[in-house]
Amino acid sequence: MSVGGNWHAGPVETAPFGTVTLITGGEDLLVDRAVARLVRACRDAEPEVEVHDVAAAEVTAGSLSEMTAGSLFAASSVTVIRDLGDAADEVADQILAMAADPHPEAALVLVPSSGNKGRGVLNTLKKAGVKEVACPKPKAFEVPKFVQHEVRSAGGRIDSEAAVALVDAVGTDLRSLASAVSQLVADADGHAISEAFVHRYFAGRAEVTSFAIADAAINGRPQQALGQLRWALATGVAPVLVTSACASGLRGLAKLAGARRGGRDADIAAEVGVPPWKLKTMRQQLRGWQQDTLARALLVTATADADIKGAANDPEYALERMVLQISGLVRR
Repeated sequence: MSVGGNWHAGPVETAPFGTVTLITGGEDLLVDRAVARLVRACRDAEPEVEVHDVAAAEVTAGSLSEMTAGSLFAASSVTVIRDLGDAADEVADQILAMAADPHPEAALVLVPSSGNKGRGVLNTLKKAGVKEVACPKPKAFEVPKFVQHEVRSAGGRIDSEAAVALVDAVGTDLRSLASAVSQLVADADGHAISEAFVHRYFAGRAEVTSFAIADAAINGRPQQALGQLRWALATGVAPVLVTSACASGLRGLAKLAGARRGGRDADIAAEVGVPPWKLKTMRQQLRGWQQDTLARALLVTATADADIKGAANDPEYALERMVLQISGLVRR
């Protein structure tokens, strides 16, 4: 059974005890929200529920039995297993058995791996009729609608022109947009967010947004990227927007590199997830990259993202190191 994904973290009608639920789709923010929604539903129904959130590679058949069996202190449990494709064969077999005969007081939430890893287990689970919550990436033309929904969910108001202006200023990365919406709604202080308000909010940053920093790094211009980064941080750009922009730009290049050849620009843009006008710029950028260097750059970006979120003490240094390392990987 498939259920459409949501753009928000709204309520779930019933707790998913006695079920196995697949959270599928390529949008990490929406996947995380869907997982959080299910866990919250379990806690609302059973405040003493045991909650486990683990990577599939760390799960054994014995530990899975312990996590889903409850305890002396909590009869019910919710277990989230991420990167399902990394599960050992015996664990995968146990999950399939649980899908066929779920424990009435256990909720099992599964997040598949990206790509085709674990596809056989995934297909078997779907054939077994487990509940599926789909969280696909919105198409480019849907992103302003996501912004409007975010603003409404935060208790604010925004018109369609302002939503488009925000996407133009921040980019299409949903985490970056969600962060920007939170800031805008707070600063709007109950007033509607207009296009003029968005432009005023980002005034002085038009030439140095997080995506301009990312483009400079991806184009192999380290001094330009550093100068823009320092100016942006001094004017209040959140560090997470910079790492999100770099990740978005690099992922887009990786998708373009793997896109089918000879197709129409509109079809390729839809496959990559960008507006058609952006393909020309991305193709120029891609000339300086190979699959292995893109993978290394994404790892560098992920490390910086973890650093600015608490793994290190100096976010500014982490970002400077990131843009220098990314620039250094560009083939000249």
